[in-house]
Amino acid sequence: MSTVPVTRPRSRTGGAPEPRSPRFGWRLRFAALSLIWGFSFLLIKVGTRGYAPFQVTLGRLVFGTAVLAAAMAVRRERLPRGPRTWAHLTIAAFLLNALPFSLFAYAELTIPSTLAGICNATSPLWGMALSLVALSEDRPTRLRVAGLGIGFLGVLTVLGAWQGFSGLDARGTALALLASFSYPVGWIHVRRTLAGSGHSHLSLTGAQLLLATLQLAVVTPLFTGVPTHVTALPLLAVAALGALGTGLAVLIQYGLVAEVGPTTAQMVTYFIPVIATAAGVALLDESLRWSTPVGAAIVLAGAALTQARSKR
Repeated sequence: MSTVPVTRPRSRTGGAPEPRSPRFGWRLRFAALSLIWGFSFLLIKVGTRGYAPFQVTLGRLVFGTAVLAAAMAVRRERLPRGPRTWAHLTIAAFLLNALPFSLFAYAELTIPSTLAGICNATSPLWGMALSLVALSEDRPTRLRVAGLGIGFLGVLTVLGAWQGFSGLDARGTALALLASFSYPVGWIHVRRTLAGSGHSHLSLTGAQLLLATLQLAVVTPLFTGVPTHVTALPLLAVAALGALGTGLAVLIQYGLVAEVGPTTAQMVTYFIPVIATAAGVALLDESLRWSTPVGAAIVLAGAALTQARSKR
C-alpha cells in the first residue's frame, strides 16, 4: 500500500478550493480500495505457495505497470522527463515498491497473512516518528506523541511481548515491520524531491512502477531459477495482486484523494488490517490469538492519533 499526495483543485480565480457537491460514489470506491488492499496479503500468501518471493513481486509489478500504462495511454499522459526526476523516481521505486513488496513476500513465507496485514498498519507510526526528524513543518504535539506511544504498545501486544514473543517467527515479523517502515521513508523522499515537479501523479507513478519492475527484473534471475511448472492458482493470485492491488488500486486512490481530500482517503489504512485478518482466518484457516485483534485495535488507535492536527 502506498499513499499519493494530491492537492484539491483550486478555483479558476486562484482562491479557495471550489465547493464540491455531496457524492455517494466515493464511498463505494473507498470500500473497494479497502477490500483490494486488505485481500492483497492473502494474495501474497497464495502466490508464494507456487513461486519464489522475488517472482511474486516481479509478477505483481509487471501486471501493475501494465494497468498504469493502459491508463496513461487512455489519458494521453507521457512519462516524465529530466535525469534528475528519473533519479529521484528510481529511489522512490525502490523504497515504495521493490523493497516493501519483496519484504512482505518473504515475510509471508513464515508468518500468517493476518500478521503481515497488521504490520502494514504500523506505517503511520513510523511515518510520524520520521516526519518529526525529517520534515521541519511537522511539529510534535502531545496528542501525536501519545499516539506514537500507544501505537507501539499495540505492536508489542500483537507480538505477545509479555510471553517473550513465544510462537512468533522473529525473522518474518521483522521483515514485515521493515517493509512497513520503508513506505514512510519513501513518502518523505518523494515529498522532499518530487513535490511540485510539474508532472501529473499518474505520470510519476507510472514511471515509478516501471522502474521498480526493471529493478526486480535484474534481481530476480540472480536469486531464483526459472519455474519448472506453472501453478494456476498462485499465478492468478499474482495477476490479481498486480492488476488490482497495485494498478487499479492506485487509480482508485487518485480519484478518492482528488474528490474527498487526502485526510479522508488515507483512512483506508485503518480498514486494511481488519479485512486482511478476516480474509486470512476465513479463507486460509489461519489461527488467531486474542492478542492479535486487541493489539491491532490499539495500533490503529495510536495511528489515528498520530494523524491528528492541531486546530488553529
